[in-house]
Amino acid sequence: MARTKQQQREETMEALTATARRLFAEHGYGKVGLETIAQTAGVSKGALYHHFSSKAELFRHVLGVVQHDVGEQIARAADAAPDSWAGLLAGCRAFLAAATDPETQQIMLLDGPSVVGWQDWRELDAESSARHLAEALTGLMTEGVLAKRPVEPLVRLLSGAMNEAAVWLAHSPDPKADLAATMNTLTPMIEALR
Repeated sequence: MARTKQQQREETMEALTATARRLFAEHGYGKVGLETIAQTAGVSKGALYHHFSSKAELFRHVLGVVQHDVGEQIARAADAAPDSWAGLLAGCRAFLAAATDPETQQIMLLDGPSVVGWQDWRELDAESSARHLAEALTGLMTEGVLAKRPVEPLVRLLSGAMNEAAVWLAHSPDPKADLAATMNTLTPMIEALR
């Protein structure tokens, strides 16, 4: 059966996204050209430009996908926990664990802030990970587990600490040991909020 133009567009977009994600993760933003992405994805350069006006725009799209995926990992970890408090801890741990994944490190933590700029990077983070954190903290305040306080500053403080730890882990010469140390430090820090 013949594919519709919409199906063709979607397939091209999926191929470009998956290929760019893999190449950006393997080589870094600066070492990947649009022509390589198009050839590897099996599409013309014109088809690539139909979807993305520049390499930076394509990277921003890929970064958004990666951050969304990390947000989903956080949500799954939190949802699997036995209660809201354990969910907050599990979500924070899931975020830090994601920071040790080489693909996430390269795209989200190493290239992301410099390619799209810190403010845009934070906006993408707010749409994914920070949103889950805000929901968790609001729920814990509603349940009476946490004292009522303004959620936005608390989200910024925790998110900032978590992002800084994630960037540190991305540059760590021993990420396994440093992740364990970070996890051990995280729990009492968050427990202090109770």
